[in-house]
Amino acid sequence: MYKLFYSPGTASMVIHQLLIELKQPFELVLVDFATGQQKSAEFLRLNPLGRVPVLADAELSMCESAAILLYLTEKHQALTPLPGTKARALFLQQIAFLTNNLAPQFRLWFYPPDLGYDEHPAALKQQLQQNIAGIWQQLDDHLSGHGPYLLGDEFSAADLLLTMYMRWSRNMPTTALAWPALQRLADLVRARPSWRQLYQQEGLTEWAGFK
Repeated sequence: MYKLFYSPGTASMVIHQLLIELKQPFELVLVDFATGQQKSAEFLRLNPLGRVPVLADAELSMCESAAILLYLTEKHQALTPLPGTKARALFLQQIAFLTNNLAPQFRLWFYPPDLGYDEHPAALKQQLQQNIAGIWQQLDDHLSGHGPYLLGDEFSAADLLLTMYMRWSRNMPTTALAWPALQRLADLVRARPSWRQLYQQEGLTEWAGFK
């Protein structure tokens, strides 16, 4: 039985959906950001950065979404290509690309204090928008030629990660859904039963993709 420490709609979202896809038993433990629970001494013992997700079981406790995703897919041998294959190499490349390029831009977008501001100056905000749009374009170009999923016809956990990041753009001036190949991938992922279950369990409503 896994224990997933989460907050609705945050970076824990991809691990929540992944556990559903893997059909693994898990317990959800809400970390209430509104009350600052992520800064409590108890939670900081699990993750000194005060962030979700944290995944725990009888063997270990770990954080960082990409690391947890790789651990779970490897352990359960699902939603990832076989080790040592070309497809596996491309899978790892996509995970690294998303976490090293897209995630940091969103971090700066959502947390101006990381750059020393209470609110972004207009020029900086515009630059961050352009940076994220450039990454969407690169991903859309790849999916247009090699989609519909990041690994072509093979659905993988990398698509769950990308869809979570696309959802984070929902209130930006230009969302990820402005790019047609990204829209197609998002629609495919949002049509999965795991997405509906995720939304029900986390109480999410925005960007659902279903009625």
